[in-house]
Amino acid sequence: MTNLGTTNIFLGIMAAVSLLEALVIIGIGVGGYLLYRRVMELVNGLEQRQVAPAMARVNAILDDVKVVSTRVKEETERVDQAIRTTMDRVDDTADRVRTNVRAKTSRLVGLMRGVRVAVESMLGSQA
Repeated sequence: MTNLGTTNIFLGIMAAVSLLEALVIIGIGVGGYLLYRRVMELVNGLEQRQVAPAMARVNAILDDVKVVSTRVKEETERVDQAIRTTMDRVDDTADRVRTNVRAKTSRLVGLMRGVRVAVESMLGSQA
């Protein structure tokens, strides 16, 4: 019977240790949950105090950049159109000048050819 008494004592000790282990595991679980909750509150607080205002500023900057880039695009198109119009006018003016020069020089060239033919025929008839 002494053997059975010792076994019962060991079983009681093991039961008590198992109960203490269960309490420790439950305590660790509750502590972990409380730590998780505090960390999440801290993260949410940081997000509200730091990240949200920074995102608002970044969005405002992006909106300004969008407005500026749209304006630059419009001005670029306007300048491009002005350059095209100017180039068209320059081409038209060059064509007009070329036509006028040809018209005036063709008369002069005709006159010079006529004078040359007259001079050659006079020199040819004398020879």
